[in-house]
Amino acid sequence: MAFHHAQQVEALNERLSSLKDINVSFEFFPPNSPAMEETLWGSIERLAPLKPKFVSVTYGANSGVRDRTHKVIERIHAETELQAAPHLTLVDASNDELRELARQYWAQGVRHIVALRGDVPAGQPNPNRYAADLVKLLKEEHDFEISVAAYPEVHPEATSAQSDLVNLKRKVDAGANRAISQFFFDIDAYLRYRDRCAAAGIDVEIVPGILPVTNYQQLLKFSDFAKIRVPNWLHHMFDGLDDDPATRKLVGANVAIEMAKVLAKEGVNDFHFYTLNRAEMSYAICHALGVRPGV
Repeated sequence: MAFHHAQQVEALNERLSSLKDINVSFEFFPPNSPAMEETLWGSIERLAPLKPKFVSVTYGANSGVRDRTHKVIERIHAETELQAAPHLTLVDASNDELRELARQYWAQGVRHIVALRGDVPAGQPNPNRYAADLVKLLKEEHDFEISVAAYPEVHPEATSAQSDLVNLKRKVDAGANRAISQFFFDIDAYLRYRDRCAAAGIDVEIVPGILPVTNYQQLLKFSDFAKIRVPNWLHHMFDGLDDDPATRKLVGANVAIEMAKVLAKEGVNDFHFYTLNRAEMSYAICHALGVRPGV
């Protein structure tokens, strides 16, 4: 039995070593302090030699965060060879404002946008506008490359898994080029979702979003907010490590690398990393996938 397991591990690692055409992308968020700004640019510098397909920068509903997003995008374009993809949301912006912003981005050389509805602020009514409307608006302005969000474990506000799938199809039919999944730990849930997307005629890549875990308590908050299942085995892996960040990092890297290996075995060629502005974990996973500087 042990020999059979060893053969499986060797076969998986052998396959990984021969993988070609793996594409990666990274998500960052705009810094809110000089120290975080230093961390962000250090991470961008570390990850840039991996030649990601693009790097995305998140976007908040208030104007202060929006301005910081624009500044990060501008600096990435000015100082690196990376393709920077700003997040853009419908929340707190009229169609005219969005059109103006799209024109500004295009004039700055931005060709890729991550189009999202955005979180509706507490106490405000649903704006009755959706990400598919934003995709359509952007495509009417210019031929942007557009990424949208996908939810293997169903969007928290969706009435059903089927309605959530219909909504993704609307985004793709409006012109989205790819869907990036919310982070997950249940690989089977992602694979089933990918199959259901294909059966529904959604013919774009469903790129798995990978969140390398360093702060487990923070992960639990993220997961609770997004209604993502945290499996018991993950609780067990991080149990007793609240005051041991060095071991947490090693465990988190191992979990993410194993996930990436299994996904690669299942034919996944594109990976999107939620970096939380830190490079080490994402760099290590890319290394394991054979994504390396100069390769």
